Amino acid sequence: MEPSVAVVILNWNGLSFLKSFLPQVLGTDYNNLQVIVGDNASTDGSVRFLQESYPGIRVIQNPVNHGFAGGYNQVLSQVNADYYVLLNSDVQVPKNWISPIIEVMEKDPMIAAAQPKIKSFNEPLKFEYAGAAGGFLDKFGFPFCRGRIFDVIEDDQGQYDDAVEIFWASGAALFVKSACWKQVGGLDPDFFAHMEEIDVCWRLKNLGYKVVYCPSAEVFHVGGGTLNSTNPFKTYLNFRNNLYLLQKNLPAKEMYTMLFARIWIDSIAWIHFLLKGEFKFAWAINKAHFNFFQHYRKTAGKRTTQQLPFQTLTGVYQGSIVWAFFISKIKLFNKLNFQTAPVKKK
Repeated sequence: MEPSVAVVILNWNGLSFLKSFLPQVLGTDYNNLQVIVGDNASTDGSVRFLQESYPGIRVIQNPVNHGFAGGYNQVLSQVNADYYVLLNSDVQVPKNWISPIIEVMEKDPMIAAAQPKIKSFNEPLKFEYAGAAGGFLDKFGFPFCRGRIFDVIEDDQGQYDDAVEIFWASGAALFVKSACWKQVGGLDPDFFAHMEEIDVCWRLKNLGYKVVYCPSAEVFHVGGGTLNSTNPFKTYLNFRNNLYLLQKNLPAKEMYTMLFARIWIDSIAWIHFLLKGEFKFAWAINKAHFNFFQHYRKTAGKRTTQQLPFQTLTGVYQGSIVWAFFISKIKLFNKLNFQTAPVKKK
């Protein structure tokens, strides 16, 4: 019998996305499947629409908007399945998008999380910003993707059609074994949104688990549905959460050096925004640093007893992606001096 899979869509005022993309999710070709919508206190009639148009779908309502992280924790605590799939409401899926990934994950008990190939809904020949062909971190903890470095997004020409181990899987379409999810306690609600999937993947890797990219399944993501790149709040979350990420997951002897370096690098970004007259974004970095130090002791309390040496983890680029991109002018992932680890076939 196939493992049980729960596709859980967290919705917040995404009525138009539910109308557009929910029918394809319900048409998924997988027998042991349940589709659940978790609602984060939407005010756009989403719940009424689901109750009237899809009375068979289970809807779990959160009384307030807990954000991506807290919202999913609340909802998934009420879901029983072998595998969870955290799926954004603005993702279009084909019929056979689940089976190829579950097959890979079932072959290796140490694979805890995975993602499909994520392409752009609006430009289907391109990868999509949030995930592309799998996520990585550089030596300073900056995230980037196979197929997307900063704002340069590659066309999909089959160059990343090999299954590889990655550092983090995108929260837009995150497959995770439920037992592993429970083992690490799910997402960190203090992240609210952005990078919480990197945090949970890092915690899994610190326990020795693997995270993989499976190109045999692909989905199409609209992206920017909740917070777009012109929103200073997104800038604030990205800078703050990246510091949270490092403090929580790095070994102590690496953490202080890394945080010191990152704050100086962030200061360069702050100067850049000032020189461009983008004062709201510069202020967002100020707020991010203030919040990080304000909650330093609380975040320190979340550190686990096991942090593996960062440079030894699969999916870490030993160079600086900032230097490679802005100084060396390397815009494509496969031009980096970076050897990825193939997923071993059992």
